[in-house]
Order: sequence, then C-alpha cells, then structure tokens
Amino acid sequence: MGRPRTFDIDAAVDRAMELFWRQGFEATSTEDLVEGLGITRGSLYKAFGSKEQLYAMALRRYCERHAVGLIEMLDRAEQVRPAIRAVLMELVEADLADPERGCLLVNAATERSAHPDTVQRVSHTMGQIESALAGALERARVRGDIAADKKPRELAQFLTTFLQGLRVMGKARADRAFLENAVEVALGALD
Repeated sequence: MGRPRTFDIDAAVDRAMELFWRQGFEATSTEDLVEGLGITRGSLYKAFGSKEQLYAMALRRYCERHAVGLIEMLDRAEQVRPAIRAVLMELVEADLADPERGCLLVNAATERSAHPDTVQRVSHTMGQIESALAGALERARVRGDIAADKKPRELAQFLTTFLQGLRVMGKARADRAFLENAVEVALGALD
C-alpha cells in the first residue's frame, strides 16, 4: 500500500489552472507544475495521470467557476441590459487589470484547437453561455425590455462571439476607452 496523499487535490488543480491560464499548456512544463503545485513528479503523475489530464481538470474548473457565474447572473437578472453590461464590464476590468492572463477559454481555443477534448470543453461552455444569453434575452423580449422583432438566439450568438472578441482585444492591450465603447456598441444591438 502506498503512502497517503499529502496535498489537497482541489488546491493543486486551482494552482495548475493559474499556471495554465497565465502560461498556456505548451509553455507550462512538468517542472513548472511540480514547482507550482509543491509536489513531486511522482505525486503529479499518481494524482493526475498526465499533464494533459491535469490540464483538462484545470480547464473544467475554470469553466465551472467562470462560465457558471456568468450563467447564474443572467438567470437571476430582472433586467437583461444592465446584467449584460455588468458581465461585459467585469471582463473589461479583469483584462485591464491583468491583460497577459486573458481568458483561459479563449487561450484554450486558440492554443489547443487540434485537441478534441479541449475543443469539446470550449464548445460545450460556449454553448452554455449562448443558451443563458438566449434565455435572458427571450425573457426580456417577452417583458418588452427589448423589441419584439429581436431574435434572442441570434443576439445570443452575436454576444457570445463579441464576448470572446472582447477578451482577445483585452489581451491585445486595447485601452479602456476602446473596450468600453465596444461594449456600448454591442449593447446597441439590443435596441
């Protein structure tokens, strides 16, 4: 029987998520993970199987924390426009505060587009975001908060795409005025 694990798996996944988020999959070496998680190489492989499996866990964790928070905010929103503005401005603030970090979902989609598991996770999460936006927009249309002729699913597809583009522009160091103006223009699609 092996020795019991002496580290917290959840905390290790969180630390790995931060490393992958900041450095990317390819640039994060096994040694970076061993050092960043404060464990031995053997413990890394015993607990997670491989760097690839740890990355999948970290990406899942990111999606659960960040996408689910956005989805819950939209589901609770009594007024869709202020809720969407709040979500977009929260992302603008995050990117202005730490542009190198960007969005792990965007980073995963661009760095690992040839990896089916990553593509599936990204696509699934984007689909969840789109569905939450469509639901919020449909409720807003029914209440009369947006015009009756607006198509919630199409608006949701646009906003999901815009949201990811906003994250890319943040990472490209677009300034506050640019990002805030882009948010206002995107919100104009709801008029």
